[in-house]
Amino acid sequence: MTLKEKNEILEKAKLWFKKSIAENHIKNTKKLSNIKEFNINPFLLTYLSNFLEGNHSAKSIAKALIYPRALGTSINTSFGTQIQKFTSEVLASYASTTSGIDIEFIDQIDNEKKYCQLKSGPNTINKDDVETIAQHFTNVINLGRTNGLKLGFHNLIVGVIYGEYGELSSHYKRINLQYHYEIIIGEDFWYRLTGDKDFYSDLIKAVGEVAIDANFKQELEEVIIKLSKNKYIQELTKELNS
Repeated sequence: MTLKEKNEILEKAKLWFKKSIAENHIKNTKKLSNIKEFNINPFLLTYLSNFLEGNHSAKSIAKALIYPRALGTSINTSFGTQIQKFTSEVLASYASTTSGIDIEFIDQIDNEKKYCQLKSGPNTINKDDVETIAQHFTNVINLGRTNGLKLGFHNLIVGVIYGEYGELSSHYKRINLQYHYEIIIGEDFWYRLTGDKDFYSDLIKAVGEVAIDANFKQELEEVIIKLSKNKYIQELTKELNS
């Protein structure tokens, strides 16, 4: 990979993160001013409020509801669901036309052609996904045989864009142990794709440049205040203080 090609991917990654992740995160966070966005557990709500803020004021209760969603569930879900956009917008030069395959590339370590299904993180597939992935790979092997192209297990991989091998879920491990397809994750994946040992850290730094502009503190405070004025939270606070 040339320096120009590397920089093009890094710039595309920054744009993807800003448009597909950051902007969606802000939009989803604004929705949290509506109490209907939450499945409230009344047994835990005041406990979590006191755990977080040391009191159960309306604002503290609102924070206990909003923070886990805004800083955890919402952004992680968005990241996972945008992986196809990441493939098409950031890794367009590697895009595959083979059904069931996201990208194709020459592995920079073993020089073998790889047909890769791309996943976002080490815990982002479930039990049913394992069989689906394995079936896609079987279909590719059969198609290759029909077209006179000899493919082995080593040609078909699952690429995970972030994380470490020790973090892989049991579902990923089953793809490798039961079906014999390799899982390549994080730094190793990006090195095999680009031939650049520093690419993974450079990619994280590039996205971090977008994060510097992600100051939503004032707007988040407004979302919290608006939710705290909800009738249910106001009445709960009044009842607890009576």
